[in-house]
Amino acid sequence: MIDRKVILAIESSCDETSVSVVENETIILSNIVASQVKSHKRFGGVVPEVASRHHVEQILSCLEEALEEANVSAKELTAVAVTYGPGLVGALLIGISAAKAFAWANQVPLIPINHMAGHISAAKFVDPDIRYPAMALLVSGGHTELVYMKEEGSYAIVGETRDDAAGEAYDKVGRVMGLSYPSGKEIDEMAHLGQDTYQFPRAMLHENNYDFSFSGLKSAFINTVHNAEQRNESLDKNNLATSFQASVVEVLTDKTLRACEEYKVQSLIVAGGVAANKGLRESLLETVDTSKLQLIIPPISLCGDNAAMIAAAAFIEMKKKVTATWDLNAKPGLSFERITES
Repeated sequence: MIDRKVILAIESSCDETSVSVVENETIILSNIVASQVKSHKRFGGVVPEVASRHHVEQILSCLEEALEEANVSAKELTAVAVTYGPGLVGALLIGISAAKAFAWANQVPLIPINHMAGHISAAKFVDPDIRYPAMALLVSGGHTELVYMKEEGSYAIVGETRDDAAGEAYDKVGRVMGLSYPSGKEIDEMAHLGQDTYQFPRAMLHENNYDFSFSGLKSAFINTVHNAEQRNESLDKNNLATSFQASVVEVLTDKTLRACEEYKVQSLIVAGGVAANKGLRESLLETVDTSKLQLIIPPISLCGDNAAMIAAAAFIEMKKKVTATWDLNAKPGLSFERITES
Protein backbone atom coordinates (compact mmCIF):
# COMPACT_ATOMS: atom_id res chain seq x y z
CA MET A 1 0.00 0.00 0.00
CA ILE A 2 1.33 3.46 -0.97
CA ASP A 3 1.92 5.83 1.93
CA ARG A 4 -0.41 8.80 1.65
CA LYS A 5 1.44 12.06 1.17
CA VAL A 6 -0.52 15.30 0.90
CA ILE A 7 0.94 18.70 0.05
CA LEU A 8 -0.80 22.06 0.33
CA ALA A 9 0.71 24.59 -2.07
CA ILE A 10 0.43 28.36 -2.39
CA GLU A 11 1.11 30.38 -5.55
CA SER A 12 1.07 34.20 -5.60
CA SER A 13 3.88 35.26 -7.94
CA CYS A 14 1.82 37.62 -10.10
CA ASP A 15 -1.91 38.29 -10.36
CA GLU A 16 -3.47 34.96 -9.42
CA THR A 17 -3.94 33.88 -5.83
CA SER A 18 -4.00 30.10 -5.80
CA VAL A 19 -4.04 27.35 -3.19
CA SER A 20 -4.09 23.65 -4.01
CA VAL A 21 -4.06 20.33 -2.22
CA VAL A 22 -2.42 17.43 -4.09
CA GLU A 23 -2.15 13.82 -2.97
CA ASN A 24 0.60 11.36 -3.93
CA GLU A 25 2.10 13.52 -6.70
CA THR A 26 -0.70 13.39 -9.29
CA ILE A 27 -4.10 13.49 -7.56
CA ILE A 28 -5.46 17.06 -7.46
CA LEU A 29 -7.89 17.23 -4.55
CA SER A 30 -8.46 20.97 -4.98
CA ASN A 31 -6.98 23.81 -7.02
CA ILE A 32 -8.47 27.18 -6.15
CA VAL A 33 -7.49 30.11 -8.38
CA ALA A 34 -8.66 33.67 -7.68
CA SER A 35 -7.93 35.76 -10.78
CA GLN A 36 -7.35 39.51 -10.76
CA VAL A 37 -7.76 40.06 -14.50
CA LYS A 38 -10.78 42.36 -14.14
CA SER A 39 -8.90 44.62 -11.73
CA HIS A 40 -5.85 44.99 -14.00
CA LYS A 41 -7.72 45.17 -17.32
CA ARG A 42 -8.35 48.91 -17.05
CA PHE A 43 -4.59 49.50 -16.68
CA GLY A 44 -3.65 47.33 -19.67
CA GLY A 45 -1.34 45.21 -17.54
CA VAL A 46 -0.54 44.03 -14.03
CA VAL A 47 -0.02 46.77 -11.44
CA PRO A 48 2.20 45.30 -8.68
CA GLU A 49 0.70 47.27 -5.79
CA VAL A 50 -2.83 46.37 -6.83
CA ALA A 51 -1.83 42.71 -7.19
CA SER A 52 -0.34 42.64 -3.68
CA ARG A 53 -3.48 44.12 -2.13
CA HIS A 54 -5.66 41.54 -3.84
CA HIS A 55 -3.44 38.72 -2.58
CA VAL A 56 -3.85 40.02 0.99
CA GLU A 57 -7.63 40.04 0.55
CA GLN A 58 -7.90 36.59 -1.04
CA ILE A 59 -5.19 34.36 0.42
CA LEU A 60 -7.02 33.18 3.56
CA SER A 61 -10.32 32.47 1.82
CA CYS A 62 -8.47 30.54 -0.92
CA LEU A 63 -6.65 28.51 1.73
CA GLU A 64 -9.83 27.67 3.57
CA GLU A 65 -11.67 26.80 0.36
CA ALA A 66 -8.84 24.54 -0.85
CA LEU A 67 -8.81 22.53 2.38
CA GLU A 68 -12.60 22.29 2.44
CA GLU A 69 -12.90 21.17 -1.19
CA ALA A 70 -10.12 18.62 -0.68
CA ASN A 71 -11.78 17.40 2.52
CA VAL A 72 -8.37 17.47 4.18
CA SER A 73 -7.44 18.79 7.63
CA ALA A 74 -4.16 20.49 8.50
CA LYS A 75 -3.02 17.47 10.52
CA GLU A 76 -3.21 15.27 7.40
CA LEU A 77 -0.70 17.41 5.50
CA THR A 78 2.80 16.13 4.80
CA ALA A 79 4.19 19.54 3.85
CA VAL A 80 3.35 23.07 2.75
CA ALA A 81 4.90 24.39 -0.48
CA VAL A 82 5.15 27.96 -1.71
CA THR A 83 6.48 29.90 -4.70
CA TYR A 84 9.40 32.09 -3.63
CA GLY A 85 10.42 33.36 -7.07
CA PRO A 86 10.56 34.59 -9.72
CA GLY A 87 7.75 37.12 -9.69
CA LEU A 88 6.56 40.41 -8.22
CA VAL A 89 8.28 40.85 -4.85
CA GLY A 90 5.20 42.16 -3.03
CA ALA A 91 2.96 39.44 -4.42
CA LEU A 92 5.49 36.72 -3.56
CA LEU A 93 5.82 37.96 0.02
CA ILE A 94 2.08 37.59 0.66
CA GLY A 95 2.14 33.92 -0.31
CA ILE A 96 5.38 33.24 1.55
CA SER A 97 4.08 34.88 4.73
CA ALA A 98 0.87 32.85 4.60
CA ALA A 99 2.74 29.60 3.91
CA LYS A 100 5.26 30.15 6.69
CA ALA A 101 2.55 31.00 9.21
CA PHE A 102 0.42 28.00 8.25
CA ALA A 103 3.35 25.57 8.21
CA TRP A 104 4.70 26.83 11.55
CA ALA A 105 1.29 26.75 13.23
CA ASN A 106 0.69 23.16 12.09
CA GLN A 107 4.27 21.96 12.52
CA VAL A 108 4.79 20.72 8.96
CA PRO A 109 7.84 21.23 6.71
CA LEU A 110 7.98 24.19 4.33
CA ILE A 111 9.17 23.55 0.75
CA PRO A 112 10.37 26.50 -1.40
CA ILE A 113 9.49 26.23 -5.11
CA ASN A 114 10.79 27.98 -8.21
CA HIS A 115 7.74 29.19 -10.13
CA MET A 116 9.19 28.00 -13.45
CA ALA A 117 9.86 24.52 -12.05
CA GLY A 118 6.19 24.54 -11.13
CA HIS A 119 5.13 25.20 -14.71
CA ILE A 120 7.31 22.34 -15.92
CA SER A 121 5.98 20.01 -13.23
CA ALA A 122 2.40 20.51 -14.43
CA ALA A 123 3.34 17.87 -17.02
CA LYS A 124 3.27 15.28 -14.23
CA PHE A 125 -0.53 15.52 -14.18
CA VAL A 126 -0.60 14.50 -17.86
CA ASP A 127 1.99 11.73 -17.71
CA PRO A 128 3.80 10.94 -14.46
CA ASP A 129 6.33 8.79 -16.33
CA ILE A 130 8.32 11.53 -18.04
CA ARG A 131 11.30 10.13 -19.92
CA TYR A 132 14.65 11.80 -19.27
CA PRO A 133 16.64 13.61 -20.44
CA ALA A 134 13.87 16.07 -21.31
CA MET A 135 13.48 19.57 -22.72
CA ALA A 136 10.91 22.12 -21.60
CA LEU A 137 9.70 25.09 -23.63
CA LEU A 138 8.53 27.66 -21.09
CA VAL A 139 6.44 30.42 -22.65
CA SER A 140 4.55 32.98 -20.61
CA GLY A 141 4.03 36.70 -20.15
CA GLY A 142 7.31 37.04 -18.31
CA HIS A 143 9.46 34.19 -19.61
CA THR A 144 10.44 32.45 -22.81
CA GLU A 145 13.16 29.87 -22.31
CA LEU A 146 14.30 26.38 -23.21
CA VAL A 147 15.19 24.31 -20.17
CA TYR A 148 17.20 21.08 -20.34
CA MET A 149 16.53 18.46 -17.68
CA LYS A 150 19.12 15.71 -17.42
CA GLU A 151 16.99 14.06 -14.76
CA GLU A 152 13.95 14.80 -12.62
CA GLY A 153 14.46 17.97 -10.59
CA SER A 154 17.45 19.14 -12.65
CA TYR A 155 17.02 22.37 -14.64
CA ALA A 156 19.44 24.25 -16.91
CA ILE A 157 18.64 26.99 -19.43
CA VAL A 158 19.95 26.40 -22.96
CA GLY A 159 18.15 29.35 -24.55
CA GLU A 160 16.05 32.33 -23.50
CA THR A 161 14.60 35.58 -24.79
CA ARG A 162 16.99 38.49 -25.04
CA ASP A 163 14.21 41.06 -24.73
CA ASP A 164 10.41 40.61 -24.65
CA ALA A 165 8.84 37.33 -23.59
CA ALA A 166 6.41 35.81 -26.09
CA GLY A 167 3.38 36.52 -23.91
CA GLU A 168 4.54 40.09 -23.33
CA ALA A 169 4.74 40.62 -27.10
CA TYR A 170 1.17 39.33 -27.47
CA ASP A 171 -0.10 41.84 -24.91
CA LYS A 172 1.77 44.77 -26.46
CA VAL A 173 0.56 43.89 -29.95
CA GLY A 174 -2.97 43.48 -28.59
CA ARG A 175 -2.82 46.98 -27.13
CA VAL A 176 -1.91 48.41 -30.55
CA MET A 177 -4.85 46.52 -32.07
CA GLY A 178 -7.21 47.97 -29.47
CA LEU A 179 -7.85 44.62 -27.77
CA SER A 180 -8.47 44.30 -24.04
CA TYR A 181 -5.88 42.88 -21.64
CA PRO A 182 -4.88 40.06 -21.62
CA SER A 183 -5.11 39.76 -25.39
CA GLY A 184 -3.29 36.48 -26.10
CA LYS A 185 -6.41 34.34 -26.35
CA GLU A 186 -8.21 36.83 -28.63
CA ILE A 187 -5.21 37.15 -30.96
CA ASP A 188 -4.99 33.35 -31.10
CA GLU A 189 -8.66 33.13 -32.11
CA MET A 190 -8.28 35.87 -34.73
CA ALA A 191 -5.15 34.17 -36.09
CA HIS A 192 -7.26 31.17 -37.10
CA LEU A 193 -9.49 33.42 -39.25
CA GLY A 194 -6.89 35.27 -41.33
CA GLN A 195 -3.89 34.70 -43.57
CA ASP A 196 -0.17 35.36 -43.18
CA THR A 197 -0.12 38.30 -45.58
CA TYR A 198 2.39 40.60 -43.85
CA GLN A 199 5.32 38.18 -43.50
CA PHE A 200 6.73 39.65 -40.30
CA PRO A 201 10.39 38.87 -39.44
CA ARG A 202 11.45 35.60 -37.80
CA ALA A 203 14.13 37.01 -35.51
CA MET A 204 17.17 34.79 -34.73
CA LEU A 205 15.53 31.86 -36.50
CA HIS A 206 18.69 30.80 -38.32
CA GLU A 207 21.29 31.80 -35.72
CA ASN A 208 23.39 29.07 -34.16
CA ASN A 209 21.88 29.33 -30.68
CA TYR A 210 18.60 28.73 -28.90
CA ASP A 211 17.86 32.28 -27.79
CA PHE A 212 14.78 34.23 -28.82
CA SER A 213 13.97 37.87 -29.60
CA PHE A 214 10.50 39.31 -30.05
CA SER A 215 11.13 43.07 -29.80
CA GLY A 216 11.91 43.36 -33.53
CA LEU A 217 8.69 41.54 -34.41
CA LYS A 218 6.75 43.82 -32.07
CA SER A 219 8.34 46.91 -33.68
CA ALA A 220 7.62 45.64 -37.20
CA PHE A 221 4.00 45.06 -36.23
CA ILE A 222 3.61 48.52 -34.66
CA ASN A 223 5.28 50.22 -37.64
CA THR A 224 2.97 48.41 -40.06
CA VAL A 225 -0.11 49.59 -38.14
CA HIS A 226 1.14 53.18 -37.68
CA ASN A 227 2.20 53.56 -41.31
CA ALA A 228 -1.24 52.38 -42.45
CA GLU A 229 -2.92 54.86 -40.09
CA GLN A 230 -0.82 57.74 -41.51
CA ARG A 231 -1.92 56.78 -45.02
CA ASN A 232 -5.54 56.34 -43.89
CA GLU A 233 -5.42 52.71 -44.97
CA SER A 234 -7.40 50.02 -43.19
CA LEU A 235 -5.75 46.75 -42.30
CA ASP A 236 -7.42 43.38 -41.83
CA LYS A 237 -7.03 42.64 -38.10
CA ASN A 238 -7.41 38.91 -38.62
CA ASN A 239 -4.57 38.94 -41.14
CA LEU A 240 -2.45 41.00 -38.74
CA ALA A 241 -3.07 38.47 -35.98
CA THR A 242 -2.32 35.53 -38.29
CA SER A 243 0.91 37.10 -39.53
CA PHE A 244 2.07 37.96 -36.01
CA GLN A 245 1.28 34.53 -34.60
CA ALA A 246 2.84 32.74 -37.57
CA SER A 247 6.15 34.45 -36.80
CA VAL A 248 6.05 33.64 -33.08
CA VAL A 249 5.01 30.01 -33.57
CA GLU A 250 7.53 29.28 -36.33
CA VAL A 251 10.46 30.56 -34.27
CA LEU A 252 9.36 28.76 -31.10
CA THR A 253 8.72 25.47 -32.90
CA ASP A 254 11.86 25.48 -35.02
CA LYS A 255 14.32 26.37 -32.25
CA THR A 256 12.68 24.03 -29.76
CA LEU A 257 12.90 21.02 -32.05
CA ARG A 258 16.50 21.83 -32.97
CA ALA A 259 17.38 21.97 -29.27
CA CYS A 260 15.65 18.66 -28.66
CA GLU A 261 17.67 17.07 -31.46
CA GLU A 262 21.02 18.47 -30.32
CA TYR A 263 20.52 17.53 -26.68
CA LYS A 264 19.14 14.11 -27.63
CA VAL A 265 16.18 14.33 -25.28
CA GLN A 266 13.40 11.78 -25.00
CA SER A 267 10.62 14.15 -23.94
CA LEU A 268 9.42 17.66 -24.75
CA ILE A 269 7.30 19.53 -22.20
CA VAL A 270 5.48 22.73 -23.19
CA ALA A 271 4.51 24.88 -20.24
CA GLY A 272 3.45 28.37 -19.18
CA GLY A 273 0.51 30.59 -20.06
CA VAL A 274 1.31 30.72 -23.79
CA ALA A 275 1.24 26.90 -23.84
CA ALA A 276 -2.54 27.38 -24.01
CA ASN A 277 -2.12 28.97 -27.45
CA LYS A 278 -3.90 26.80 -30.04
CA GLY A 279 -1.55 27.84 -32.83
CA LEU A 280 1.53 26.73 -30.88
CA ARG A 281 -0.12 23.49 -29.81
CA GLU A 282 -1.16 22.67 -33.37
CA SER A 283 2.30 23.44 -34.74
CA LEU A 284 4.05 21.17 -32.26
CA LEU A 285 1.51 18.36 -32.65
CA GLU A 286 1.95 18.49 -36.43
CA THR A 287 5.74 18.76 -36.34
CA VAL A 288 6.86 16.50 -33.48
CA ASP A 289 7.40 12.86 -34.32
CA THR A 290 5.74 11.42 -31.22
CA SER A 291 7.09 7.98 -32.01
CA LYS A 292 10.55 9.33 -31.18
CA LEU A 293 9.79 12.20 -28.81
CA GLN A 294 7.32 12.14 -25.92
CA LEU A 295 5.32 15.39 -26.24
CA ILE A 296 3.56 16.59 -23.08
CA ILE A 297 1.34 19.69 -23.04
CA PRO A 298 -0.71 20.27 -19.87
CA PRO A 299 -4.44 20.99 -20.18
CA ILE A 300 -5.31 24.66 -20.57
CA SER A 301 -6.51 24.80 -16.94
CA LEU A 302 -2.96 24.02 -15.78
CA CYS A 303 -1.08 26.28 -18.22
CA GLY A 304 -1.71 29.51 -16.33
CA ASP A 305 -0.44 30.20 -12.83
CA ASN A 306 -1.92 27.76 -10.33
CA ALA A 307 -0.89 26.10 -7.07
CA ALA A 308 -1.36 22.49 -8.26
CA MET A 309 1.77 22.82 -10.38
CA ILE A 310 3.63 24.15 -7.33
CA ALA A 311 2.57 21.08 -5.38
CA ALA A 312 3.74 18.83 -8.21
CA ALA A 313 7.17 20.46 -8.08
CA ALA A 314 7.16 20.15 -4.29
CA PHE A 315 6.83 16.36 -4.46
CA ILE A 316 10.01 16.32 -6.55
CA GLU A 317 11.82 18.58 -4.07
CA MET A 318 10.55 16.49 -1.15
CA LYS A 319 12.27 13.43 -2.63
CA LYS A 320 15.49 15.46 -2.54
CA LYS A 321 14.74 16.39 1.09
CA VAL A 322 14.66 20.11 0.25
CA THR A 323 13.02 22.28 2.91
CA ALA A 324 13.12 25.95 3.85
CA THR A 325 13.83 27.59 7.17
CA TRP A 326 11.56 30.22 8.69
CA ASP A 327 13.68 33.04 7.26
CA LEU A 328 12.66 32.13 3.68
CA ASN A 329 12.45 35.31 1.62
CA ALA A 330 11.18 36.23 -1.83
CA LYS A 331 13.60 36.09 -4.77
CA PRO A 332 11.88 38.06 -7.57
CA GLY A 333 14.79 37.50 -9.98
CA LEU A 334 15.18 33.78 -9.30
CA SER A 335 16.22 31.78 -12.36
CA PHE A 336 17.71 28.48 -13.41
CA GLU A 337 21.43 28.36 -14.20
CA ARG A 338 22.37 28.61 -17.84
CA ILE A 339 24.54 26.16 -19.74
CA THR A 340 26.21 26.99 -23.03
CA GLU A 341 26.98 23.52 -24.33
CA SER A 342 25.36 20.07 -24.33
